Amino acid sequence: MMRMWTFFTAVILALTGGCSVHTKNQVPISVVVVTGGHGYEKEPFVRMFEEMESLHCHQVELKDDSELFEDISNWNYDVIVFYNMTQNISPKRRENFLTLLDRGVGVVALHHSLVSFRDWPEYKKIIGAKYYEKEMLEDGIVHPASTYRHDVQMAVTIADKTHPVTAGVVNFTILDETYKGYSVESDNHILLTTDEPTSQREIAWARQYRRARICGIQLGHGPDAYHHPAYRRLLYQAIQWTAGQ
Repeated sequence: MMRMWTFFTAVILALTGGCSVHTKNQVPISVVVVTGGHGYEKEPFVRMFEEMESLHCHQVELKDDSELFEDISNWNYDVIVFYNMTQNISPKRRENFLTLLDRGVGVVALHHSLVSFRDWPEYKKIIGAKYYEKEMLEDGIVHPASTYRHDVQMAVTIADKTHPVTAGVVNFTILDETYKGYSVESDNHILLTTDEPTSQREIAWARQYRRARICGIQLGHGPDAYHHPAYRRLLYQAIQWTAGQ
């Protein structure tokens, strides 16, 4: 009987990327998933989060770019998952966001969120990277426009197999959208790399900003990523790690 239980547990782990089997004592994590400013396939994206146990996920589609940070007096989220590409964020909202980071609220920045808040230099330092939609002078450096390509079958290498975000994940291939030419902060701890020529080499990283744990994952354009077991596991474990678990 024990052998049969072990077999079925292994099958479930393989099919889910390890995201569906947890201990009963798992502490629930409150997550706000932020979208807006860029199209995406909503149903499979939302379902991906719904199928991750021990997460209480609230989906927020921004209407005026950054209203989530207008009033944080009743803030009750442990982690912010950015999947937006919105731009405007007022000085007040910037300060409120920084206050949350000082409280230790974690951040997971996915895919096109690397393009968000392009006129706020500090955002690049928070999430650890920046995609340039056009040539831009920043800190005395001229950054050429970054590039992208849809539907690329890319091989992904685990750069650090010991980090909690990548625990149990092995090298994999994924059909996704590549970005190339975005800046990467020098103090990022690199988690994933690729040798795909249309992509930046560094495609996932962990970092600390003030009291907040930050994880950036460039992957995640559409359903091919949302359904991928390795991507799901990385995302789930990124949320756990940034929440301090």
